[in-house]
Amino acid sequence: METTLQPPKKIIIDTDPGIDDAMAIFVALRSPEVEVIGLTTIYGNVCTTLATRNALHLLEVAGRTDIPVAEGSHVTITKGTKLRRADFVHGADGLGNQNFPPPEGKPIEQSAAAFLVQKANLYPGKVTVVALGPLTNIALAIQLDPAFAKNIGQIVVLGGAFAVNGSVNPAAETNIFGDPDAADIVFTSGADVLAVGINVTHQVVLTDTDRDKLAQSGGKFAHYLCKILDVYFSYHHDSYCMRGVYLHDPTALLAAVNPSLITYTEGIVRVQTIGITRGLTLFYNKQKRFAEVTEWSDKPSVKVAVTVDAPSVLKLVMERLTNS
Repeated sequence: METTLQPPKKIIIDTDPGIDDAMAIFVALRSPEVEVIGLTTIYGNVCTTLATRNALHLLEVAGRTDIPVAEGSHVTITKGTKLRRADFVHGADGLGNQNFPPPEGKPIEQSAAAFLVQKANLYPGKVTVVALGPLTNIALAIQLDPAFAKNIGQIVVLGGAFAVNGSVNPAAETNIFGDPDAADIVFTSGADVLAVGINVTHQVVLTDTDRDKLAQSGGKFAHYLCKILDVYFSYHHDSYCMRGVYLHDPTALLAAVNPSLITYTEGIVRVQTIGITRGLTLFYNKQKRFAEVTEWSDKPSVKVAVTVDAPSVLKLVMERLTNS
């Protein structure tokens, strides 16, 4: 029986690099199953300007300056300013306080939202967006083009806590907390959305031993990451009392590369936008029918990851970084 080879899946990574963003970007570039057709940048781990600088820098490290970088929004969808930076997690520069020289490249003229809309129109149903930061750029693309939600192939969201405590506070995970209004727009847009929350990514851990293996390998990306990982390991040790780090971004990226690595459930997700539970992701499984019309009525379903094949994710991360 003849097997037809699938062409690589086109992906755009919406990113706020970030140490684990760097890892996810490198894994994507070493994944033959996907073709990275662009990076879009967003505030989160760092401000948007620095996210753009870091994205350009990482592509230069990878020798992939052919990939365009489109700068995204500097403010939330409601024009708010992101107050919380994750410098205590990723370093003041977002990349482990290494103070790398500025990149030679520049972002393209297009905004992130316009770039997302253009690529969704150019390749309808064929582009997957892997959103590794707050969802402002994706929400702006939805507002810019009413057809975007249908033209985009899939949006894989790293975000949400889904019945476990959040990472910013007990209610909210960082990316959703960064722009809860944008997240609610994305979750209710009708696009094919897969949410990979920290209930899943906390199952995938890179240990001290794994880091040693990266350092001892001949992989260019592995060696680069070992230079920047110290501050990330220190944060996890102090905050979680663990000898390792959670692989949030690489897990979401690999869920886009190989969907069989996760299982998911389907239902409606809404995001709390005010109060002490701001950023809370609430999942409605549609098992009960409610008589009254509410903010949940007639909303489209999304996919929410519930399990992950953690050993396989870690194995893929290690193989692709050590063979880089």
